[in-house]
Amino acid sequence: MSTAPQLVVHRDKELMAQAAAARLITKIVDAQAARGSASVVLTGGRNGNGLLTALGASPARDAVDWGRLDLWWGDERFLPDGDPDRNVTQAREALLDSVPLDPARVHAMPASDGPYGNDADAAAEGYAAELAAAAQPENHSAAPAFDVLLLGVGPDTHVASLFPELPAVRETERTVVGVHGAPKPPPTRISLTLPAIRSAREVWLLAAGEDKAKAAAIALSGAGEIQAPAAGAHGRSRTLWLLDSAAASQLPRDLYPPASP
Repeated sequence: MSTAPQLVVHRDKELMAQAAAARLITKIVDAQAARGSASVVLTGGRNGNGLLTALGASPARDAVDWGRLDLWWGDERFLPDGDPDRNVTQAREALLDSVPLDPARVHAMPASDGPYGNDADAAAEGYAAELAAAAQPENHSAAPAFDVLLLGVGPDTHVASLFPELPAVRETERTVVGVHGAPKPPPTRISLTLPAIRSAREVWLLAAGEDKAKAAAIALSGAGEIQAPAAGAHGRSRTLWLLDSAAASQLPRDLYPPASP
């Protein structure tokens, strides 16, 4: 089921990161109260790491039962374990190493020196198997019904490592694929596909900065998902775009209310 996107526009990227962190804490706490645990898919990049840093600095972070939180990733750069460009390395630095997570519930995507060696496609299959093992029968999907799936939006409208027109964005069956020849380095990556993204209860798309304004306008104007992958990212119950005023600057004003203070 597709959900019409909701938009929230903040004055600047710092406020956006703080508000998104507060929103995420509330969502995790609510999910843990309702079901005993929560699951979140993290995103890398400037906005994803900014959110994690803000979450780490939030006094409300102690409301989360970190031991009952499953963390997954939307995509990963297929580089050796510990490489500073890997999303998981940056997430550990921004937040994960400073909170009491259960290591068994931190589902990092395989590294290029991991159990699958330098075979990104095999590594993607391995991660797909991990997702399938965590999915519940009632999810009716080969991926869990994540509580929140976070996505940064690229200037070219890419989300995760689904780039416009490339084979990965056309995938309709598999939940995870190897990505080869990505237009931004490194060229080899692993990514969730649109079917996996759409298994989430809520999908939150993060866009801050003037370089994201055109991408947000294209994705929210009814563009096709092959040409604008961000347009195809939506949650089962909610699709939320979290923007700063610079990223929202090219949107028609009837799409969103004035920026919150």
